[in-house]
Amino acid sequence: MTKPRVVIVGAGFAGYHAAKTLSRLAGKRAEIVLLNSTDYFLYLPLLPEVAAGVVEPTRISVPLSGTLDGVRVVIGEADRVDLQNRWVGYRQQEGDRGQLAYDRLVLAVGSVNKLLPIPGVTEYAHGFRGLPEALFLHDHVVRQIELAELTEDPAEQRARTTFVVVGAGYTGTEVAAHGQLFTDRLVAQRPHLTVRPRWMLLDIAPRVLPELGERMSRTADRVLRRRGVDVRMGTSVSEATPDGVMLTDGEYVSTCSLVWCVGVRPDPFVAELGLRTEKGRLVVDEFLNVPGYPEVYACGDAAAVPDVTRPGQICTMTAQHAQRQGKLAAQNIAASYGQGSRKPYKHYDLGWVVDLGGKDAAANPLKVSLSGLPAKAVTRGYHLLAMPGNRARVGADWVLDATMSRPAVQLGLVPANAVPLESESPEMVRRG
Repeated sequence: MTKPRVVIVGAGFAGYHAAKTLSRLAGKRAEIVLLNSTDYFLYLPLLPEVAAGVVEPTRISVPLSGTLDGVRVVIGEADRVDLQNRWVGYRQQEGDRGQLAYDRLVLAVGSVNKLLPIPGVTEYAHGFRGLPEALFLHDHVVRQIELAELTEDPAEQRARTTFVVVGAGYTGTEVAAHGQLFTDRLVAQRPHLTVRPRWMLLDIAPRVLPELGERMSRTADRVLRRRGVDVRMGTSVSEATPDGVMLTDGEYVSTCSLVWCVGVRPDPFVAELGLRTEKGRLVVDEFLNVPGYPEVYACGDAAAVPDVTRPGQICTMTAQHAQRQGKLAAQNIAASYGQGSRKPYKHYDLGWVVDLGGKDAAANPLKVSLSGLPAKAVTRGYHLLAMPGNRARVGADWVLDATMSRPAVQLGLVPANAVPLESESPEMVRRG
């Protein structure tokens, strides 16, 4: 007798944990297929540490094959779903096309860069959502410091050592925090370069980390300013040019580096499905089912999951929600095959962690606000527990970074034209 097939689209926090949980609960009752554009799960929270050279890129890339027992992995990018005939169309990396029929479907396609209609941003800024972008930023920062050392023009030297980060949420705050430490180390290795690198963090919000509590926000703000980061709240970029950026307060900043971290939006693939959406996310019920299609589930950033802890609102786009929703989708699918009973999604936040580089962090586990070394211990402990693999390797990189000088070379593996600021598959290197 042929087993029913469950197809999971996307291997981010939601899709990966849906596949892992389902393989444990219903692996003998169903064929599980995971469709993803890469052959790894990317642990996004540690991307800033990759860009700063603290953690090797392969450490946060957890292979799908070998960590998902009983799951068939198909590498390709979904580009069509036929809801009536129940199949998913996809394009492979070398251009071939394929189809996957399904009995149950989990849509966990995640999110992409949020773009704003600001002149010059798509031409001169770079996003920060995938490994290629982190590797590019690492090389770019090293290159700017090296070029600044070579020039005798003070204006060019200032421009090359000025780094502008737009967006003071999790990603932007951590990029600026790690970036300032990284460039300070680079300059310390170059006695002929006397200028100190300048990192700017911009956001139209009134404070750093606006989505978190004020105590964590104050901790992050204090650490950033103490290190010399130029924090500008209530300010953003009004125009980007080849030589710098115009700020909304009228100041022009000469720079060769514009990092775009303003947030994310649901993958555009969601809009092509012809299903009802809310704020660009697929509407689902509290059981993660798509209305009218009981065999279709959606979770993570692509799904507008009702937040029962905040009546009338939907869950925010966080890794915590995505991971837990992926597990619940698997449990409810298993229930549809007679194993257990389906449950609604309900999750109370247990706290947040923000790594600020060095010995600094901000955390509020179980609503207890921490800073400094205690927060650092909680932050790193959380990441090690949350990672589905490579824990020992990540821990080893942290130990080496704390005890040895950090090597910094530009390998040139990812050229600038391979990581344009766009919305489609930021985890893939663009060619041609």
